[in-house]
Amino acid sequence: MGSKRGGLKQAIGRSRGGLTTKIHAVVDALGNPLRFKLTGGQCHDSVTGYEMLKQMDLTKKQVLADRAYDTNQILHLLEQQSATPVIPSKKNRRKPREWDKEIYKERHLIECFFNKVKHYRRLATRFDKLASSFKAFLTLASIMVWLA
Repeated sequence: MGSKRGGLKQAIGRSRGGLTTKIHAVVDALGNPLRFKLTGGQCHDSVTGYEMLKQMDLTKKQVLADRAYDTNQILHLLEQQSATPVIPSKKNRRKPREWDKEIYKERHLIECFFNKVKHYRRLATRFDKLASSFKAFLTLASIMVWLA
């Protein structure tokens, strides 16, 4: 079921900057994309992040993410899978958790992935009207990242 004018179906939503599309991505230790999902701009990162992490086998792995992913639900999921969360605590958390600042520096790899795919103007400006076309070109750009 879509919203008015098919916004949800087309992964377009209103955020502070206007109508936008969010690309949620999971990358490996080399910065190569493993999976991604498109949502509207109003969707919170932690909700989609939880859904993506739930589908993966994270046993004995380190999960690096920014503060937006510091939710009890995600931390409980990582604990169940014996994964190590390297996620800074949110400012409003009553008891801040410990996290490895040196390992957290490797989180730049996800930013590098987004930088690489946004070199393709078609992705950076969302030329495609349909979410399926946009995701198809994102897949092609991700393949180019893997081949580079």
